[in-house]
Amino acid sequence: MRIQQISVIGAGYVGLSNAVLLAQAPLNTQVTLFDINSAKITQLQNQQSPIQDPDIARFLAEQSLNLTTVDDNRGIFANADMVIIATPTNYDIATGKFDTTSVAQSIQAVRNQHPSVPIVIKSTVPIGFTMQMQAQFDERIVFMPEFLREGKALYDNLHPSRIIVGCNSNAEDQDLLAFADALIDLYKTASLQPNTPSQIMPSTEAEAVKLFANSYLATRIAFFNELDSFAEKHGLSSEAIITGVSLDPRIGMHYNNPSFGYGGYCLPKDTQQLKANYAGIPANIIHAVVDANQTRKRFIARQILSKNPNKVGIYRLSMKKDADNFRDSAILDIIGLLQQHAIDVQIFEPSLDEPDFLQCPMVNELDDFLASSDIIVANRWHDDLAAVPHKVYSRDVFGDS
Repeated sequence: MRIQQISVIGAGYVGLSNAVLLAQAPLNTQVTLFDINSAKITQLQNQQSPIQDPDIARFLAEQSLNLTTVDDNRGIFANADMVIIATPTNYDIATGKFDTTSVAQSIQAVRNQHPSVPIVIKSTVPIGFTMQMQAQFDERIVFMPEFLREGKALYDNLHPSRIIVGCNSNAEDQDLLAFADALIDLYKTASLQPNTPSQIMPSTEAEAVKLFANSYLATRIAFFNELDSFAEKHGLSSEAIITGVSLDPRIGMHYNNPSFGYGGYCLPKDTQQLKANYAGIPANIIHAVVDANQTRKRFIARQILSKNPNKVGIYRLSMKKDADNFRDSAILDIIGLLQQHAIDVQIFEPSLDEPDFLQCPMVNELDDFLASSDIIVANRWHDDLAAVPHKVYSRDVFGDS
């Protein structure tokens, strides 16, 4: 089976990075990327990336890509060999699960044009969702978890740690098995690591892989954040302790840089969803990880308040260094906690073109921001802050993302 005509729904960091990956000229594919956001499509048509990702920006500007971008989905699925769905699935606190409306609507839109094209769900979904969609529509729907970092999504697609396809096929469904094999071959060929490990497993197990993997990462972050809270409270060197712990090869010198709390697209919602999936099952760790993240943010706010500032400057809203996404960033909750104590908060965020945010004034000039802030709160250190290190409050130990 050969996959040539590919449609991708959603131009966020998952959908866009997959579209660019699969549109590389040597693959002889033709990729059509659809998003309802016309502004994003206009940027892409001008070979500009709507998200901050240096590799995506470089590929759009310099590479020959077989990529068409549209904000109208009429007819784009009719001749497709595969459709990838990468639409947002935010966690809904009221229902205790992901809002998968956009995924179900996308499946319906595809089936309205093509009754049998294989559909690949890349959006993060609750455990068991793909089987529900198969029952509602048909069996030709698979789940393929992504393991991408914000700001490095295309890099991670080019250098995958593993490729997993969740396919509920049986031995009699040779067409779907052949598609799963072809899908893995396509992603291996598109990457710079053709020997990447791969697995085909039932879709529910693949969904569980995604949630458990991200929850483990959140657990690791929460652990090193609690270590850092202990060190800060006792006047100890976090760097020395973390390095000493991490040099144990069973632990490793990675994913150990303290932060104000985990945030971003995936970890907050994935831990919440997995916690909800544990209803009726004895469990402590997943609940504790979610609670620990809230505790960390309250601790950080108290540490800032203990310095008795008149005006707190927030340097960047994003979680990661040089990123532009701040959805569910830990700093947002910290701002709220500071506001509860009537602290005057101002924000420096170059990616946000607004006069204010969260009822806090935006300061567009870096020098003005640095001069007028009594204390500058930065989740990650940046050279922008080199002139005023005495003002900076950060728990960044290693200076990485």
